[in-house]
Amino acid sequence: MPTYTPPLRDMQFVLHEVFKVADELKQIPKHADMDADTINAVLEEGGKFATEVTFPLNISGDAEGCTIDQATHAVTTPKGFKEAYAKYVEGGWAALGCDPEYGGQGLPFVVNTMFYEMLNSANQAWTMYPGLTHGAYAALETHGTPEQKATYLPKMTSGEWTGSMCLTEPHCGTDLGLMRTKAEPQADGTYKITGNKIFISAGEHDMADNIIHLVLARLPDAPPGIKGISLFIVPKFHVNKDGSIGERNGIYCGGLEHKMGIKASATCQMVLEDAVGTLVGQPHKGMQGMFVMMNAARLGVGNQSLGLTEVAYQNALAYAKDRLQMRSLSGTKAKDKPADPIIVHPDVRKMLLTAKAYAEGGRALQAFCAMLLEKEHNHPDEKARKDAGELLALLTPIAKAFLTDNGHTATNACMQVFGGHGFIKEWGMEQFVRDNRINMIYEGTNTIQSLDLLGRKILGNNGATLKKFGKLVGALVQEEGVNEKMAEFINPVAYLADQMTKFTTELGFRGMQNPDEVGAAAVDYLRVAGHLVFGYFFARMAQVALREIAAGNQDPFYQAKLQTARFYFAKLFPETATLMRTARTGAKVLMDTDLALA
Repeated sequence: MPTYTPPLRDMQFVLHEVFKVADELKQIPKHADMDADTINAVLEEGGKFATEVTFPLNISGDAEGCTIDQATHAVTTPKGFKEAYAKYVEGGWAALGCDPEYGGQGLPFVVNTMFYEMLNSANQAWTMYPGLTHGAYAALETHGTPEQKATYLPKMTSGEWTGSMCLTEPHCGTDLGLMRTKAEPQADGTYKITGNKIFISAGEHDMADNIIHLVLARLPDAPPGIKGISLFIVPKFHVNKDGSIGERNGIYCGGLEHKMGIKASATCQMVLEDAVGTLVGQPHKGMQGMFVMMNAARLGVGNQSLGLTEVAYQNALAYAKDRLQMRSLSGTKAKDKPADPIIVHPDVRKMLLTAKAYAEGGRALQAFCAMLLEKEHNHPDEKARKDAGELLALLTPIAKAFLTDNGHTATNACMQVFGGHGFIKEWGMEQFVRDNRINMIYEGTNTIQSLDLLGRKILGNNGATLKKFGKLVGALVQEEGVNEKMAEFINPVAYLADQMTKFTTELGFRGMQNPDEVGAAAVDYLRVAGHLVFGYFFARMAQVALREIAAGNQDPFYQAKLQTARFYFAKLFPETATLMRTARTGAKVLMDTDLALA
């Protein structure tokens, strides 16, 4: 059976020593009183909830999965899931990052992000039920009417009601312009909605009294394509004027998908038959609300892979220290044992360190993005809000795609450490691999994220936002450029930042001649950008570690940080050279292949 220990020390390092979030939050009036001790206390209790309540249900939930009653369309979650959710609500965890106006605790986004990393490590499938609610909450909070907010947000804040996002249809996923679901206006101001949605996570379950579906549909006068989509609230049960639950609405689960992973998460085919909904925002402007949900979800999916990377690493490390096989190539290390533990072997260490580096870099990126989200929404200075929003828009596709790709590499490497045992269910490793695999696909495939990054976020504004991130790198280089001890961490990042400017310009010129050139280079480009971001964070983490060591701090934690950073820059960061080379080969070798693909 796998184990899990919340990485509280590393979270504290990232939050308080690298980013100094308590000082940053003092600039935001609603969080001016927030201090490190409060953050640490919340995360410590959150870690206990994850390890004690949801983690024990991970393997059993995967084995049992969800079931549907075809007569009633009711979906039952695995044993223990409903009870765990009740404890989640009772503990106030649903309200952690929500607005006090609706009964929330109003804690910073970054605290909720770290809490959800631990929940994802413990049980990704279970975590999707409350997780989907956050996206729906954010869309309603941003675009809902005062009446809609008053009706739905308090119950979603408390966790009594959950939320879902109903976007995808059988014939269209990312290309939402092809959507067919119809919304007919009614005399009372509501809409009758008819259509079919698929791949709806947490679309139906037995964990909450009501499910608030946010549904994309077309009005009769809708213009074609993406500009003709509206967003609607379609609750599972109607809500009476006094806030009580009324009659069943015409939306139900027609079937459950049988999946490779996250089997305990109900992935539903949703049928809408004259379902009654209310419009969110303006007619034909549903994509605005949708993107609020999607951007939150994309950061959330990156966090899912971060959680799986961490828990896979912890278990692989423990196994490598315990498993005896062969002797070290450089001579016997465990003379009192019949063989050496496999952690003595260089390649085993490479697999472990890959997972460790990807976890620590991913944690820094998630914390950084959460602080940008905080500033975008709540900073008193308009320019600070704008700058944070632009930088977050740049980093969101990287957080989603780079972290999930890395999660795939890391969970597979950790399973490999176990050898044959990794392939066996009860060790838990193969489930981490299977569960992570969806993260590269849903909420916009990683190819879509790459096109979004290069095509929209970078070339779309001639690299202006990329230059903003480049300024952060430049400031660090300026600060530490003459520090010899920082050279091994600073120089690779500075060199890549310089290369990125030329690389981006080159791809931009090629794309103007032939748009396929952007498509051909985008996936490679995103990984290069991901390494630039990770490199910057690893340099900052090394900076803190070196200062602590110089001040006489004997804690081995800081030496470990330097060792991980050295590994990252030596073994993982050089991937950028290959990626830039393959990106530069262009579209021709992909597109002039009709015979090869006949």
